[in-house]
Amino acid sequence: MPQDAPQLDQDLPPQVTDHGGGVWGIKVPIPDNPLGHTLVHVLDTGRGPVLVDTGWDDPASWNTLVAGLGALGLAVADVHGVVITHHHPDHHGLSGQVREASGAWIAMHAADTEVVVRTRSAEPGVWFDYMSGKLAAAGAPEAHLAPLRAARANGRLRTLPGLRAAVPDREILPGELLPLAGRRLRAIWTPGHTPGHVCLHLEEEHPAHLPGHGRLFSGDHLLPGISPHIGLYEDPSSEQATDPLGDYLDSLERIGRLEPAEVLPAHQHAFTDAPARVRELLAHHEDRLTGLWELLAEPLTPWALAERMEWNRPWEQIPYGSRNIAVSEAEAHLRRLVKQGRAESVPGSDPVTYRAV
Repeated sequence: MPQDAPQLDQDLPPQVTDHGGGVWGIKVPIPDNPLGHTLVHVLDTGRGPVLVDTGWDDPASWNTLVAGLGALGLAVADVHGVVITHHHPDHHGLSGQVREASGAWIAMHAADTEVVVRTRSAEPGVWFDYMSGKLAAAGAPEAHLAPLRAARANGRLRTLPGLRAAVPDREILPGELLPLAGRRLRAIWTPGHTPGHVCLHLEEEHPAHLPGHGRLFSGDHLLPGISPHIGLYEDPSSEQATDPLGDYLDSLERIGRLEPAEVLPAHQHAFTDAPARVRELLAHHEDRLTGLWELLAEPLTPWALAERMEWNRPWEQIPYGSRNIAVSEAEAHLRRLVKQGRAESVPGSDPVTYRAV
């Protein structure tokens, strides 16, 4: 750990956690979201603090981040760099504001930087047209499509998160050590939740000497009590049939083999025994795939499959936007079943239906 780490003479506020060894966590709120907050991590380096993720672009979130850094004796202007685990707005939202205040560099995997650039440069309405067509092809009823079409027609096109996201100026290269003075932080590419999601392995002895290999900033890839959303990679410009769930399961196994002493995720709380959590998630997804395969005894559209899947509340109570996410998750599971040879599309069906094999 660098020798000039902040010296704290007072108790930290509740939103700040000292993880030891020059690593702190700040709970940055996410407005109107059941997750509650993003855990932004502060890593002390020989050239100043580096943030792992930044939080949602919202005044309350910004004020919490500023106050959290202040409790560590730091100002935003002191931030040397920002490492983003993935492009989602609860992780990347404040990156641009941090850079404006500090001149810090922003690093992200190229696959997620591509998403940021594509979203920023898209012509108005492209996203609404894409989502309307995609949901119609998945079997969504007209009543669900109507609000998207109305928003497109009425010009309400500048409200989506990500349209003003900062473009990173550094690329995270998988497998390489990030150039951080006095630290050993290695990037592990873990696609699935997004195409360019990365975990960051701090290859240093745990400050409490816990057994295992260093610590892992896991972003949304590995969380202690929930499974991250795995849906289709959204790209209006591509018709490539990707397999995000397959990517995620493969990435999980890689992370399990690292056997970190402690995991510092972007939501919930820090935890140990990553291999056990990986096994739980692998078993969860296999059980879910088997359950969906059984549902496909009758041909179903992705929308109809999502209606029948088990969620944390009945389908009728799932909000509008969350239904879009649920359908994307159903499609990702269908892709995996098709790739495994356990399901197939029904020839000539429109909208397309799938059946078990």
